[in-house]
Amino acid sequence: MNNKSASHFNDISPYQLEQFQRLVSRLYQCCQERMQYQSDRFDLPDAELRCLLLFGEERYLTPTGIAQKMNVVKSRISKIIDGLMKKGLVQRIKDPEDSRIHLLSLTSDGQRKINHIREFVDDVHHQVLLRIPPEQRKILLIDLDLLKSSMEAVKDMMD
Repeated sequence: MNNKSASHFNDISPYQLEQFQRLVSRLYQCCQERMQYQSDRFDLPDAELRCLLLFGEERYLTPTGIAQKMNVVKSRISKIIDGLMKKGLVQRIKDPEDSRIHLLSLTSDGQRKINHIREFVDDVHHQVLLRIPPEQRKILLIDLDLLKSSMEAVKDMMD
């Protein structure tokens, strides 16, 4: 550890470190509880719900692409996709450029389900922001962006 890193580390009190750990842990717990509530509300297991939300960014996905985005093995994705297909939310289609590849897309029921989920998530985030005084919202967003960047930088150092 170089001197600069050591001096920055020494500027952090044990109380600050403990408080940061508690807050991050509690934020994570709140997010987990919301995800469980969402799963129950929309009658989808967590993994299927997260997979379905990936289609909001893309029109078509491949099982391999989903596995990479969800950071799980392809065999697990097959089970998730099968569940979504049985519910009529996702369909398989052949890639017009390569018939060996199957693309996945939302059905009209899947698109409606995603729209309902997005409305719910937007409302939750709207309700949270309403509880923060308007003059502090901009500061909060800047600070959260800084936290995200810092966490990503540390994650990159671990790779």
